[in-house]
Amino acid sequence: MKISVKDGPSADIRTGETVGDALSELGIASLDILAAKVDGAVVDLSRPLSANSIVEPLRFDSSEGREVYRHSSTHIMAQAVKELFPSAQLTIGPALEDSFYYDFAFERPFTPEDLERIEERAAEIIKRNLTITRREFSKQDAIDFFKARGEHYKVELIQGFPDGEPITAYTQGDFVDLCRGPHLPTTGSIGTIKLLNTAGAYWRGDERNPMLQRIYGTSFPTSEEVDAYLARLEEIKRRDHRRVGKELDLISIQDEIGPGLVLWHPKGAAVRLLIENFWREQHIRDGYQLVYSPHTARLDLWKTSGHLEYYRENMFPSMKLEGSEYQLKPMNCPYHIMIYQSHLRSYRDLPIRYGELGTVYRYERTGVLHGLMRVRGFTQDDAHLFCRPDQMEQEVSRVLDFTFFVLRTFGFHQFEVFLSTRPKESVGGDEHWTLATSALEAALKSRNISFHLDLGGGAFYGPKIDIKIKDALGRSWQCSTVQVDFNNPERFELSYIGEDGKAHRPIMIHRALMGSIERFFGILIEHYGGAFPTWLAPVQAVVMNITDHQRDYIAAVVAQLKAAGFRAEADLRNEKIGFKIREAEKAKVPFMLVAGNREMQDGTLSVRGRSGSNIGNKTVAEVLDLLQTEVTHAQQDFHHTH
Repeated sequence: MKISVKDGPSADIRTGETVGDALSELGIASLDILAAKVDGAVVDLSRPLSANSIVEPLRFDSSEGREVYRHSSTHIMAQAVKELFPSAQLTIGPALEDSFYYDFAFERPFTPEDLERIEERAAEIIKRNLTITRREFSKQDAIDFFKARGEHYKVELIQGFPDGEPITAYTQGDFVDLCRGPHLPTTGSIGTIKLLNTAGAYWRGDERNPMLQRIYGTSFPTSEEVDAYLARLEEIKRRDHRRVGKELDLISIQDEIGPGLVLWHPKGAAVRLLIENFWREQHIRDGYQLVYSPHTARLDLWKTSGHLEYYRENMFPSMKLEGSEYQLKPMNCPYHIMIYQSHLRSYRDLPIRYGELGTVYRYERTGVLHGLMRVRGFTQDDAHLFCRPDQMEQEVSRVLDFTFFVLRTFGFHQFEVFLSTRPKESVGGDEHWTLATSALEAALKSRNISFHLDLGGGAFYGPKIDIKIKDALGRSWQCSTVQVDFNNPERFELSYIGEDGKAHRPIMIHRALMGSIERFFGILIEHYGGAFPTWLAPVQAVVMNITDHQRDYIAAVVAQLKAAGFRAEADLRNEKIGFKIREAEKAKVPFMLVAGNREMQDGTLSVRGRSGSNIGNKTVAEVLDLLQTEVTHAQQDFHHTH
């Protein structure tokens, strides 16, 4: 059989040779190869080859390679736990993006001392350099095997697997775990394992099930990489939007109000207003019509839209009023559809683009709520476009340009784009799906946007493009989505009169750029660590006096700054100037303007930046120019980029 290495050599290899042996024969064997992709499927290096194939070696620098590495790490940690605490039962242990965890059924929480011992034992297991082997069972043999080992959670998992399919397990020394794999060739392929923390977790995520003990850890080829990762974790903690939001008095979530319901304090509200004003201005410039819709509607509207059928578990309970049932809105789309439907539409009217900063309410379990990132009430930057089939590609292209412009304006410059295609459970004919998927793909290609294909990952009503942004710490956040919808135009019987005088069905495009204002604000806080760029800072300058002699001068300067449209505050407290500067730096204010007698006599201010830079003495007019340049620079960027 012919085996080819992706972008590399090929050769005739004997049937039954392993992937690892084939790579050796092809001359590219290396200790840093962790696993391989064979015709697109990730497999162990010990997997036999049986047909002509294209093989791609996987190293730690690929996401698939890291997943295999961390998955094997979690097995090593589980082995260490079983050796030290034999009564602990195994449940599940997946790899995460930069780390991994394993859930154990154990009679007590693991202590910090336990973690130290487990980590030391894991290091020993790495040194043992045990061979990791794959083994197949029939379903009944697998049940008998794990039952005999007292692993009742594994038995429960296996009982839920389909009949007639082989069950796989992986063995390293005496340790055996139910697992699909793939895995590294040996435990010695791991460099360093570092355990991070513990947490409680319900079996299968259901609070009615037993509480398990979860251990988080990470692993890297070198201890230096572990140290860098731990430093990054510290920086993530330092930038945590819940912590920064409290320190800068931006937002709060209070038990008296309810979990997942956000209060925007004046400074947070100031930033939100700037975001929303920018959003509205740019949408109007880009040909959108802005609309508003109520926070509730008759339940029947949500029956027509299909939300009661497909989305009820995420909706708040309905309420009865004057003999009718009403529902807090989980989505804005039905309202925009009703506005479209309020007039007879001609093909000449299309495309129609409705935009709304619409607040929606969704039921999320208390356990999954997380600061601003997952809440129960939030405002979507929502828009719905109604267009003819021949306009779809152009509209999607336009939305993509607009999306990248908005995201770049807020300081995000790295993106990952995914095109998701038809899932198994879906509505609409093949013709519609092919047309829409082709239009999305053509729009991406016409913009030279590289993308990943997510086969079967589309919404049930149409294909979609999702855009993830990368923040200053390299983390990915799903924000923007562009979704084609065939379902709602059918359900609401939308139409337009075509050039032929007949009624035609429009295509609907759902589109959100930021996702939700709350979540986007949380991401912004962490991206900037609370030090917003000047155009977004809730307070752009604090003006400080050294003694009471400068009070009137300071008040006059603040009045001038405010009159010029800047957000300035006076700090006239009877405190030492060093203390006032430290407080303003702590509040992440971009500019600190200080005046003593000399500055007052000269009509100047001593200007400092929040990073500690001394910008020097400037007249009030020069300070106004400085601030104007900072803000205008950003505005020029908006226009040039757009």
